[in-house]
Amino acid sequence: MGRVRTIQRGGSRFYVHPERPEIKVPGVTSILSMLPKPFLMYWSAKLAAELAVDSLPFVQQMAERDRQGAIDYLKGASRRYTKVRADVGSDAHDLFERMIRGERVGRVHPDLEPYRAQFADFLDAVNPELVRAEDVAWSDEHGYAGSFDAVLTVWLDEDGKPTPDRTGVPHRLMADWKTSKATYPDVALQMAAYTHADRIIAPDGTSEPMPTFDGAAVLHITPEQWALKPVRVDDDVFAFFLALRKTFTWDRQVSREVIGRAIAKSAGQLITGTQRRAR
Repeated sequence: MGRVRTIQRGGSRFYVHPERPEIKVPGVTSILSMLPKPFLMYWSAKLAAELAVDSLPFVQQMAERDRQGAIDYLKGASRRYTKVRADVGSDAHDLFERMIRGERVGRVHPDLEPYRAQFADFLDAVNPELVRAEDVAWSDEHGYAGSFDAVLTVWLDEDGKPTPDRTGVPHRLMADWKTSKATYPDVALQMAAYTHADRIIAPDGTSEPMPTFDGAAVLHITPEQWALKPVRVDDDVFAFFLALRKTFTWDRQVSREVIGRAIAKSAGQLITGTQRRAR
């Protein structure tokens, strides 16, 4: 049995069925990109403006030699920032997986050390049991897939607080790590998609039904602190994700098929005999 591969197509990630490669389904994060995010335009403009002001002499010298190069340098401010943050997040996720699997982690890069320390504190304070990590949630019914961070068992007391000595009631949770500045509502859509998928596919391609969950939680972790927050993943939240799934099909497929070729059009500008003879 083959493993699940991913491909990029039209700026979106698709997961390839391990047994039937002709079946390709969009990734959860690509589906979430259908959410409108008008604030990104202002954020991108702000980064470009701050870069221009903070490096004015450098930009001026660049513009004198290569005007288009200076424009591209300023335009790329948000893209470069996003890449740096994505690289840190990816490295942190790799570190978290190693730690929660019980691997001994020695010295890490100084940029990652604060995250390591915060995650270690989370493990001590909550003492979760790892059930699965970094497997693929696959929905045959709705046609999507995505890699989730972890399935955990967490013991909670009557007030819903973790009991690190595991004297509370065990709860199976879908868990997600976030290293962004804040936690955003779309994490609920992401985790609802995972918990409502039909099955889990392991790295070796073996598959089993998606288990039932007692809930979901996001671990928001920054260099300064961490917080474990419950996340709604009920049917109502999942319905909003399915609306985005439908929008994805419209945007990537149906919208390109709804307008046909012209069946009539103008003949173009009249060319007089004088104009023809002048050529």
